[in-house]
Order: sequence, then C-alpha cells, then structure tokens
Amino acid sequence: MPQLLNNTESNLNIKNVKKLIKKYQPPFWVYDSNIIYKKIKLLKQFDVIRFAQKSCSNINILKLIKNKNVKIDAVSLGEIERALSSGFKPNTNEIIFTADILDAETLFKVVDCKIPVNAGSLDMLTQLGKVSPGHHVWLRINPRFGYGHSKKTNTGGENSKHGIWEPKLAIPIIKEYKLKLIGLHMHIGSGVNYLHLKKVCQSMIKYAFELNQKISYISVGGGLPIPYKFDDKTIDIKKYFMLWDIARKKISKFLGKKIQLEIEPGRFLVAESGILISRVWAIKKMGNKNFVLVDVGFNDLMRPTLYGSYHHISVVSGDNRYINEKETIDTVVAGPLCESGDIFTQKEGGTVQTRKLPIIKLGDYLIFHDTGAYGATMSSNYNTRPLIPEILLKNNDSIIIRRRQTIEEILSLEK
Repeated sequence: MPQLLNNTESNLNIKNVKKLIKKYQPPFWVYDSNIIYKKIKLLKQFDVIRFAQKSCSNINILKLIKNKNVKIDAVSLGEIERALSSGFKPNTNEIIFTADILDAETLFKVVDCKIPVNAGSLDMLTQLGKVSPGHHVWLRINPRFGYGHSKKTNTGGENSKHGIWEPKLAIPIIKEYKLKLIGLHMHIGSGVNYLHLKKVCQSMIKYAFELNQKISYISVGGGLPIPYKFDDKTIDIKKYFMLWDIARKKISKFLGKKIQLEIEPGRFLVAESGILISRVWAIKKMGNKNFVLVDVGFNDLMRPTLYGSYHHISVVSGDNRYINEKETIDTVVAGPLCESGDIFTQKEGGTVQTRKLPIIKLGDYLIFHDTGAYGATMSSNYNTRPLIPEILLKNNDSIIIRRRQTIEEILSLEK
C-alpha cells in the first residue's frame, strides 16, 4: 500500500521530502534504494531474478540491482547499451534481449556481444540463425490467453502481438541454423490472478513436454503487482513461487535435468521506491468541480492518462501550515499540457474523477506515490517540455542521477 509521508521508517517521509524540495526545486522524481533492496530480497527463492529495465532504466538504478546479483532484460538496442554501461557483461546470460522483431543494428549488437535472444517471432530466429549459427535463444510462447489490469497490459491471446503462437514451428528453424535453445518464456500480462496463474503454469508444462527440448531455464515472466491503493491486496510471493516450482519440478523430471526458474519483475522491484514531487501553480472552479493544476503532466507521468491508473496523492504545505487530512474537498488534479486528457484523477477511458484531498493553496506541493515504475521511463518532450531530474536516496544522502534537461538540448537535435 502507499507509504504515508508520516511513516518515519521510510526515507520517503515528510521531513526528507521537505529537505528535497528545498534543495532541488520541484518538479522531480525521487527513488529510495532501501525499498528496492527490500523487494529484491522477497524474490530470493527464485534461481534467477531478471529485472525488466523498461520499468525504470536509469543506469544508476541498474547499477544498484546489479550489486545484488540481479540480471537484466533488455527490449531494445538502447536498453542493451544501458545494461552494458551499467556493468552487465556481454558473452554471458547477464543480459537477455527480448523482442518480437530484430532490426539490423540490434541484430549486429546481440551477435557481437553474444547476448541470448528471447524470440517472440519465428522471423527473428531465421534472421539470427543466418548470421549467428549456434546463438543461444529462448522462445517466448503466447499461450493463447492473457490477463492484465488493463487491456493495454494484456500480453497473451490472439489480440496480443507478443510471443510465438505455434512454438513447434520454431524447432525446424532452430535445427536448420544450429541455434541453441536454452529456455522457454511465458508472460501473459500485468497483475496476478491465481486462477490464470495456474493456467499459465499448466501451459508451460504442456509446451515443455510437447517441444521436448533439453532446455535449461523456464521464465515465469513478470507482471507482479503492487498495492497502489490502501485496500489492494499484496501478492503472496510464497504461493506464486510454489505454483511455479511445481511446474518446474514436473518439467525437470520429464527432461531428466534440473531446470532453473527465472522471474522477470519490473514494477514489483521499483514502483514503491519512487515518488514524483510537483508544485501547485493554479486553482480554479470549473462549474461544480475544483481543479488543482500542477507543474507535471502526462508527458512526465503517463500511467493515469494511458491506463486510468491510480496513484495516491499527498499534500505538503508550501507555507509550513498544518495540513488537516480530515478536512477534504473533492478535487480534480491536472497538469499544464495543452491537452484535455492531462488529468491525473481519471478512469480508464478518460472519465474524469475527483479525489478527496485536503484544502490546497497556491505554492503547496503534491506528491504522487508509487511512481518508481513506468514513470520517468515513459516520459516525453510533448509540448516541448524538458525531462525533469531524477534523485536517488542512498546511504543517508541524495544524489542527482539524471539532471534536468534544457530546452536548448531538445532543440539541438533539430538544428
């Protein structure tokens, strides 16, 4: 559940937030390294933890997780370069490239660095095999069903572009080009429904038996949820592991060798470590609705506009007055963009909602909680707005891990 700012056990508390506001001037992102470390420990039963860096790809965050022996998943050439820059080694299984296409530049890189490829299409296998016989590959299998907290996060079934529909068709290609099949990967979307999870486990067993290849790994994918709301349930990691461990043992017995069990968390490791700090610059009435406008928009935090996602919002006074949490007003929180969808309090599909928030004044600060995943990584320069800084809390200190972008830097690409 969201960490309240009065929780002194967390570094993301009111005292530290006020210090950061004074030191760095909002808006900016903040991450707490201690929370990331705690989340990594929760997954220690798995043989391999492989971070889905698309959720939070700052190289300083990647260096943190590498120090805890976490491996990395890359889904683009840029993410491969980020991983290499963070100290993850080529010619090992520390980096895996997962995708559904393989363009020429990326193909050259994975071959040159001998990075295993988790193939989501048959064409990828052919393209790779022609230039790199013997290359290590995984098969990402579409189990023909999916699940997600939003239609846009469902990565299985016939409406999904991800994965291979007929994995048995991959075997002749693998044999023709002498590729080395080392693992099977399955990921149906974000969020965990245990009935769906059992289906995924059974599907993994089924395909492992049907393909009957001497693989070394199975990957359970990612999508582990975090409680964005106070009444959201926390995932039962022991139950999650147990279901997959049963599947792993059945596959190991069938193949006559021990199979390594990988998990590929993104949001689970980093979402709760992050907050977004913004400042209130306008308050206005629109009919019966009370609008509060801040200096971050969906160009910074995309999730509410894209998915209708919920992020808890806290208020920090700009004039040191007492904030009465019990005295609330129905409020719409919006950003500065010239775009009607730039609303942080909305449902999926764009229905505007109000949020019960304390009485807010100009110059106050709004804190968006649980933004460590799919926050900064999904930011854009829409409306020619510069990317805002990222701050890391580590060893009782704060450091800038991405400085504020300038407008001149944006324009320089066009000159």
